[in-house]
Amino acid sequence: MKGYIFDLDGTVYLDDEPIKGAVEAINKLKSRGNRVVFLTNKSIARRTDYVRKLNSMGILCTINEVVNSNFITARFLKSKLKSHEAVFVIGERPLYEELDELGIQMTDNPLSAAFVVVGWDRQFNYEKLSQAFIAYQNGAKIIATNPDRTCPTMDGMIPDCGAMIGAIEGATGKPVDFITGKPSKLMIEYVVNDIFNIKPNKCYMIGDRLETDIVMADDYGVNSVLVLTGITKRTEMTKNDIQPTFILNSVAELDLIES
Repeated sequence: MKGYIFDLDGTVYLDDEPIKGAVEAINKLKSRGNRVVFLTNKSIARRTDYVRKLNSMGILCTINEVVNSNFITARFLKSKLKSHEAVFVIGERPLYEELDELGIQMTDNPLSAAFVVVGWDRQFNYEKLSQAFIAYQNGAKIIATNPDRTCPTMDGMIPDCGAMIGAIEGATGKPVDFITGKPSKLMIEYVVNDIFNIKPNKCYMIGDRLETDIVMADDYGVNSVLVLTGITKRTEMTKNDIQPTFILNSVAELDLIES
C-alpha cells in the first residue's frame, strides 16, 4: 500500500473542470488499495465543500480524506492558545467556521488578540490591514494559512493569500510568525502520520507548485511529483534549484510512477 497526496487547484481541477484523465487516474489508484488524501492551501472553502466538489466530479471521498489549511491552522492554534486567549481573523467565512468547529475563540478587537490569523480574503482592505497592524503592535503573533501568491483558474492567475501577507509584512517590516499550510511540515506530518500511518518514502505528493508542494515533500522525505497543469511550466525547471522526484504532464500519467 502507498499513500498519494493530491493538491487540488491546478492538479486535480481548474475551477469546476477536472483535469483531463484525473478522475480516472485517482479512482484507479484507490481501486488498487492505495490511500488517497486531498491537500489544499485554499482557505476560502470548507473541507465539506471540497468533498462535495470532488464527489460531483466522480472522485468519491470522505471528510477524513480532505485536509485544508483552515483545519491545520485550527489544530495549530489549539496547541498554542491558552484558555483565556483569542484570535483576530482576516479571511472569509469558511475560515471562521472551521476555526469555530475546533473551539478556537475569536475576537473582533485587535487589542484583545494573542494571534492574528490571515487567510485569503477577497474583501481585504486598508481597515483590515490596520487592525492586523494594531494587533501586531500590541504583541500578537501573526499566522498565515498559506503563502501562495496566486491561485490558478481557467482564466489565468488571481491573487491569493500571499498578497495579504505582503501587505502585512510591508507594514510590520518583519515576516509573519507562522505559516501553517504548505510548505509547512504541519500539513505533511498530519497526513503521513495521522491519516496514512505509513513511512514517508511510501508516499507521493502530487502538485503543481514548486515552492509549496514540492519543497514540502522533499523536506519531509516524501516522493515529490510535479504536474504541469497549473502554476509551474516545464521551461522553469532548467533554472530552478527545486527539483521534484518526478515530472508528469498531468495526473493522468501517474501510471508511469505506479509500480
